[in-house]
Amino acid sequence: MQEMSDSPVERLIEEFLTARATRKPSPHTLAAYRRDLRSVATLAGEASTPPLPLDRLMIADLSPRLLRAAFARFAAPRAAASVHRAWSSWNAFFTFLVAEAVVAGNPMPAVGRPRAPLPQPKPLRGDDTPEELLASVAREDGRQRDPWPERDVAVLALALCAGLRLSELLALRVSSVTGRAGERRVEVAGKGGRPRVVPVEPELDRVVVAYLDSRARRFGSRSVRPDAPLLVDRRGEPLRRGGLQYLVDSCFRRAGIGDRVPSGARLHALRHTFATRLAEDGASAAEIMRLLGHASLASSQTYIEVTAGQQRAAVRSNRTHRVLSGLVGAPPAG
Repeated sequence: MQEMSDSPVERLIEEFLTARATRKPSPHTLAAYRRDLRSVATLAGEASTPPLPLDRLMIADLSPRLLRAAFARFAAPRAAASVHRAWSSWNAFFTFLVAEAVVAGNPMPAVGRPRAPLPQPKPLRGDDTPEELLASVAREDGRQRDPWPERDVAVLALALCAGLRLSELLALRVSSVTGRAGERRVEVAGKGGRPRVVPVEPELDRVVVAYLDSRARRFGSRSVRPDAPLLVDRRGEPLRRGGLQYLVDSCFRRAGIGDRVPSGARLHALRHTFATRLAEDGASAAEIMRLLGHASLASSQTYIEVTAGQQRAAVRSNRTHRVLSGLVGAPPAG
């Protein structure tokens, strides 16, 4: 075991973040870890006797008493969810240090934390808002420099009818939509490395096909090879996080529904709309959990499996498909 007094907290934080990086978290997750760890460590240094700047704070200085004092100051101006996230960051940090034999034990159980609030759904407001959004975006807007309604409708439809997260949309390849006609599905690289499969109904399938056909006309057939990103920008380059957020925001503006989008929700409002409509139309909690890619109904419950038939029935109950059928022509006979 190392001498704890010889281990600067600042250096150990960076070692911890390097170790976490192998799990491929998002840059935002790593930034949140660093921010929470450094903020509380700085407060701990200020509360020590004598006060210590962060670059002189050693891991041996972080007694349970000092950590409680630092967290009390950290919590004062912040919401419970932020304090809970910071506690979790520090708990993971000390778990790492115990595994690395830097410290003998984890002091975080001695530091109080608020109960994690359950996140509240933030669907689009208004019964017909998703239909208005899709219908508006499907129409070419002469004010746009380079309108591409097929692509824009496909993005919105994948979020509204498959419940995909922003990161999951960006990770899709052309080959992610697979299966025979009538049994189509989208293979999703889910959060935390958990893959899942979401049924694709014929209306959504035709929207995606119409988008890929328009893309082939714009950029050539090589642009839609199976290993290519499913979503691209107007130059044919892979769509990135900022570009996707801007695309969705612009769709909200063009449809005139900005006042019906919950604050801070943006694309996630479409995913929440998917889940809310499933619940309203009779899907069970287990079906919704499975389709959204959540690991459990609650942190103490195990993952609940449902059959592919139940999943498809749940997706079929999503009435957003009705408007999609009017945006793309019926499939050819035969």
